Amino acid sequence: MLSLDIKKRDMKVGADNVRKSGSIPAVFYGPKETSTPIVVDTIQFKKTWKKAGSSSVIILKDEAGNEHESLIHEVDIHPLTDEPRHADFYVIEKGKKVKVAVPLVFEGVSPAVKDLAGILVKVRRDLDIEAAPRDLPQNIIVDISKLALLTDVILAKDLPVPAGVEIKIGGDEVIASIAVAKEEV
Repeated sequence: MLSLDIKKRDMKVGADNVRKSGSIPAVFYGPKETSTPIVVDTIQFKKTWKKAGSSSVIILKDEAGNEHESLIHEVDIHPLTDEPRHADFYVIEKGKKVKVAVPLVFEGVSPAVKDLAGILVKVRRDLDIEAAPRDLPQNIIVDISKLALLTDVILAKDLPVPAGVEIKIGGDEVIASIAVAKEEV
């Protein structure tokens, strides 16, 4: 389980000064949690964010020893430096399932692309799911080697999802398909 050490933010200290000290300003909130301004070490945050993405549970540990199970809800990125400037953490209500969009990872080699000169069309890049926080996958693998013919498609119901995970889109939604390359006249 991923975790981050947090400190309550002194609102008298400006956000730029927080960043200069090697931290980023952040906030956590949730249905049963009041909005609380915090600071997080920038290096620790970036490492955790890279591993967690937006669909892995992160334990926020404060100085008093309290722990908050949360998801990274939003990160504000500097447009020139690509450095995180601010983060929002959504604290999960205990015993409740959460809905998130999990990235799809396309793996394998499609015979329709390799042998028949088809073009792989990735219709969706992520998948809306619902699960208990501890059951949330970081991503879902889409095996494109099943696309053998130019007419083959991969549907949402064909995806291997872990136990306890429910897909929140229609089972007949297309995830990937093959397009035929056509010569322009």
